[in-house]
Amino acid sequence: MGLARHVVCAMSGGVDSSVCALLLKRRGFNVTGVFMKNWDSLDESGVCSTERDCEDAHRVCQTLDIPFHQVSYVKEYWHDVFSNLLKEYERGRTPNPDILCNKHIKFNHFHKYAIHTLGADAMATGHYARTSQEDEEVFQQAHIAPPTTLFRNRFEIRNPVRLYKGADLQKDQTFFLSQISQDALRQTMFPLAGLTKEFVKKIAAEAGLHHVLKKKESMGICFIGERNFENFILEYLEPKPGNFVSIEDGRVMGTHKGWFTLTLGQRARIGGQRDAWFVVDKDIATGDVFVAPTTNHPALFRDTVRTDRFHWLTVDPPAELAKTQMMECHFRFIHQMPLTPCTVTLNMDGSVWISLSQPVRALTPGQFAVLYKGDECLGSGKIIQLGPSEYHKEHLTPDPDS
Repeated sequence: MGLARHVVCAMSGGVDSSVCALLLKRRGFNVTGVFMKNWDSLDESGVCSTERDCEDAHRVCQTLDIPFHQVSYVKEYWHDVFSNLLKEYERGRTPNPDILCNKHIKFNHFHKYAIHTLGADAMATGHYARTSQEDEEVFQQAHIAPPTTLFRNRFEIRNPVRLYKGADLQKDQTFFLSQISQDALRQTMFPLAGLTKEFVKKIAAEAGLHHVLKKKESMGICFIGERNFENFILEYLEPKPGNFVSIEDGRVMGTHKGWFTLTLGQRARIGGQRDAWFVVDKDIATGDVFVAPTTNHPALFRDTVRTDRFHWLTVDPPAELAKTQMMECHFRFIHQMPLTPCTVTLNMDGSVWISLSQPVRALTPGQFAVLYKGDECLGSGKIIQLGPSEYHKEHLTPDPDS
């Protein structure tokens, strides 16, 4: 077989990436574990959870007897992910840092580091996802020189690598990978593709990786940790107080510290109100945040969204969409929400309109519209415009003069 292939595994100190490295090692690859530091911070007790995670990742590599490196992308994370995040909040949108982190950091800076700096044949992550490639095909990619011309050779585009849901549909993480580049996808292995989370935990236990099994699942935005979001965001953005306004009768219900502390669909904390009110819309010109009196108020439900330029994982839009400008598929904008059937229309500028088969609650600008065709994740586009809500459709009276 010649020299064993060299695979660089992104290690987070958690169970998934630890088992990812273990499986690669068992299959006879030369594995290097690398921990990525993206954020400089101390938690409330003055301990940086990043340091703990890094130590956990290091311990796993010692147990597996594989080399360990750490690399810092604090600066890149700030420029490519966090400053973008703050701009989005200021525009009244609610961004998704996990998708942006995969796009800009893990499958960009880290991918280049693995392949070019460490000279790996492929990189691997502990995501629950799979691709259309066998491992041998992944290794062949390393030796195809990137095209030097502006136009890639036609073979490459005709035969793109596709991203499919992992076998564990509860854990499937293709949502978070929906913005990564075709180049990175071609050189990535997902060893957990065919496994369930339960089985991954079992492998970790049998291999004696108890210290990573004890950790609780990392959920939520890495850099906020357990902190209250409003307090966190106000460390970075000036408060912009405004009114809570009832969508039904225009009454001012109370005040807030800035529209960016609130997202559509969440409960609005309004002093002196016995009943629960929910955020249904924002007007960033006036600072008004519109609220409605029930969690499933029709003002929260919409059935059309427009994205910015859509990112197709295979680079080109699907053939039927390119040919007819329309396509049936499925949509989600939150990681584990059920898929909703939809019709996609391709615009001249590469953006898409998505019409949903039924209205969906709290569609939110800044979030990503991720599309699926069967098991394939097609890619995603950032939601930049919403169609009218069910409430507005009911209350829009036609203008008698028009």
